[in-house]
Amino acid sequence: MTGSSAQPTGTIKVAAVGTGNVGRHALRQLVVNPDYELTGVWVSSDSKAGKDAGELAGLDRSTGITATTDLDAILAAQPDCVVYTALADNRLPDALEDYRRILAAGVNVVGSSAVFLQYPWQVLPEELIKPIEEATQNGRSSIFVNGIDPGFANDLIPLALAGTCQTVEQIRCMEIINYDTYDSAAVMFDVMGFGRAMDDIPMLLQPGVLSLAWGSVVRQLAAGIGVELDEVTETYVREPAPEDFDIASGHIAKGTAAALRFEVQGKKDGNIAVVLEHVTRLRDDLHPDWPQPAQEGGSYRIEITGEPSYTVDLCLSSPSGDHNHAGLVATAARVVNAIPAVVAAPPGITTTLDLPLITGKGLYALT
Repeated sequence: MTGSSAQPTGTIKVAAVGTGNVGRHALRQLVVNPDYELTGVWVSSDSKAGKDAGELAGLDRSTGITATTDLDAILAAQPDCVVYTALADNRLPDALEDYRRILAAGVNVVGSSAVFLQYPWQVLPEELIKPIEEATQNGRSSIFVNGIDPGFANDLIPLALAGTCQTVEQIRCMEIINYDTYDSAAVMFDVMGFGRAMDDIPMLLQPGVLSLAWGSVVRQLAAGIGVELDEVTETYVREPAPEDFDIASGHIAKGTAAALRFEVQGKKDGNIAVVLEHVTRLRDDLHPDWPQPAQEGGSYRIEITGEPSYTVDLCLSSPSGDHNHAGLVATAARVVNAIPAVVAAPPGITTTLDLPLITGKGLYALT
């Protein structure tokens, strides 16, 4: 279960923690990929407990592995790695304690939350980072948190582009997406504040939270190009719904929040060196003057100002759903495909800057 300098050979024993929007896609990949042996599945609700992993993954097969709400039972099976996709935004202390317990038990972790663990230094208070780092050292284990955003759309791709420049003046990473089909009331209403009164400030927009959530992106990009930032700042603006309408997560009443644009800015010598920007709509016709996606529904955009300059649009799609579905699959696959490299990594919090290039080896298939 401990990290080493070479990637493991043979089957890797894995367990899944979380079977929600991202987790069910991760679980599906763990079940069908012969490189992994599923040892357990943790769920947060009693209604899912006792169900077979195959059913929870949406597969027409039985695995013999039934879900449990007991994390100790997951660890007792001694997996090499846990795939952690449980929602952390609204249960942060619990999620960090889960990580500490798993890592201290000598089990490696790949995860999609909490997103600031992508690159926590100078983002998280030291008292929150230290227990995780100590657990990795005591357990001789590694942790890698990633996905698409935060993740490869704003770490791997922009850094690869920067690697072809003579000079870099600014890196801007953007998510421009319609979230109307994103089905998570907890995220959409409680965390992001859609469908709530305009003077009701949700969790995401409380002072410092944007910089906590996406400061990891800004800090890691700066580290990748060798810039020590002077400060990280944040700004946002919201747009009310012009009328009542419904989305996958629920009802949006007229006058409540229906669009959000924010930036997390990393500054050096008074200039914005790195910026993470989100343009989030619940209808395509909201705030048409804001940046528009490269495809219907949404896309990711990387803009590098320098010599040379780049604009790259990343358009996600799927034969099984829309752009939001594709993003969930990509988030899951990003961390699942990293399992061998993370199991092989030295103990500690591992980032994109540390891991070898993950190429999708062994994933070729005709559908």
